Amino acid sequence: MSQLSKIMEFNQEFVEKKEYESYLTSRFPDKKILIITCMDTRLVELLPKAMNFKNGDVKIIKNAGAVISQPFGSVMRSVMVALYELDAEEVIVVGHYECGMASLNADKMINSIKDRGVSEQVLATLENSGIKLTKWLRGFDNVEDGVIQTVELIKQHPLLPPGIPVHGMIIDPATGALDLVTEGY
Repeated sequence: MSQLSKIMEFNQEFVEKKEYESYLTSRFPDKKILIITCMDTRLVELLPKAMNFKNGDVKIIKNAGAVISQPFGSVMRSVMVALYELDAEEVIVVGHYECGMASLNADKMINSIKDRGVSEQVLATLENSGIKLTKWLRGFDNVEDGVIQTVELIKQHPLLPPGIPVHGMIIDPATGALDLVTEGY
């Protein structure tokens, strides 16, 4: 049985048994907080528990490294939607120790892209179009710098509402312990 089949089978039973009822909430975050964090699998349940959040308390945006690299990209657009349309009033960027983005090697990843079947021609076309893959696929030197850079990008954004606190934290993916990097009040 494929993973997709297992998901669909489980979901049918989940809905039939009305297990969703314990998760009912509105689309507005009760605690008026937006979290930007990493997509690391260790944080899926740990981060909300470590921060005392339950379903409906916060908006969570997940991406590699909890990094916003484009001030007018889709992640920053999601930040603006949360602040202007969904009543979020604070932003917390949460990186984590042992993050793969700290050791991301663009050249190694480009080789992996080639090994998985993307042609040299496609890569050359991207490069000729101005997309510098080695820059785009670059990680950060350390997680604290990554968090600080993302906090600063948000704070300096011309569309950020005045007075919105933007905080930075690092979570230990083994224990859930939080270190405050930047306090935004």
